[in-house]
Amino acid sequence: MKLFLIAGEASGDKLGAALMAAMRELGPQVEFVGVGGPEMAGQGLESLFPMEELSVMGLAEVLPKYRALKRRIAETAAAVSAARPDALITIDSPDFCLRVARLVKAADPGQKTVHYVAPSVWAWRPGRAAKMAEVIDHVLALLPFEPPYMTAAGMSCDFVGHPVVAEPHASEAEAAAFRETFMIGPDQPLALCLPGSRVGEVKRLGPRFDEALMRLRDREPGLRVVVPTVQGVAKLVRDMTARWPVAPIVVVEPEDKRAAFAAADLALAASGTVSLELAASRTPMVIGYDASFVSWHIMSRMLRIDTVTLVNLVSETRAVPEFLGPACRPGAMARALLELLESPERRKAQLTAMEVTMARLGAGGEAPGRRAARSVLAFLER
Repeated sequence: MKLFLIAGEASGDKLGAALMAAMRELGPQVEFVGVGGPEMAGQGLESLFPMEELSVMGLAEVLPKYRALKRRIAETAAAVSAARPDALITIDSPDFCLRVARLVKAADPGQKTVHYVAPSVWAWRPGRAAKMAEVIDHVLALLPFEPPYMTAAGMSCDFVGHPVVAEPHASEAEAAAFRETFMIGPDQPLALCLPGSRVGEVKRLGPRFDEALMRLRDREPGLRVVVPTVQGVAKLVRDMTARWPVAPIVVVEPEDKRAAFAAADLALAASGTVSLELAASRTPMVIGYDASFVSWHIMSRMLRIDTVTLVNLVSETRAVPEFLGPACRPGAMARALLELLESPERRKAQLTAMEVTMARLGAGGEAPGRRAARSVLAFLER
């Protein structure tokens, strides 16, 4: 069996690596070709070109690289046609992956195609599903409510579980050691500040999150703050937080981030997958997010749901307070954080929603990568 895989970002690289490992365990002898990063390389993939060339987001970032990306799309599609794989498996990064799939299908309508990570058509732009169905045969969904949207558009789809349920978590001992290392008392309140992983998010949300936490500190003078971040924005975060009235602890290494999540009493976080990471560590949270005036105006008109927080959506509750767009203000977020600290009922409601969320995402069951491999094999046998 030969599979052609394409991943364009670090998250997709992890999904691809887990899928490759499971395919080797479950399937016949498999040959992998395509585009991926270091995780997939660890499973034996020799990438056609560096995956980092595809990790660009936003109009300002894409425009200067448009010609190069267009060339890579054509080059990748030609490589798929030359390889004649049993399936083309594209992983997230729809702007690149689905353009490749369209060229591949045009050259060979019979080529089987799988896309890993369903587009969030339940939130906005529902027409994307029908457009994707023109070039994708089968979808691997991360969220349990996504398959009906995909099948309605004409694709087969399996819910395979979210990778967050397979991520390692820090033990109580590691959490206690984290507090001891940074001289945070066992009863001292500890808050996480998570303003995002992209430069624009950090610049926009960082100062607001800081002010919200400063207001919380007025009521909780012993409050300590940790900012877990990623390497790509670590310098920006350190430079920014050094100017805050009370400089927080900044951590970058994965093991330190896991320990911080386990040690924290609550978190103020940007909207996104981080809400699931906090749920996995049972850390109560408040969500805040804003974009530029024009972007938010467009997004708010297109949204089809009343909450964007995945914990709320998966658990079918509204336990996690969120402050989006014009509502993303320090005073309101500070009040919500204080309520989380002072109200056992609000914390219990969140913890219950988190338990439901993790169970529905596949916690305690077969690993998502293995479920994805089973889905691919079943699709190819049909």
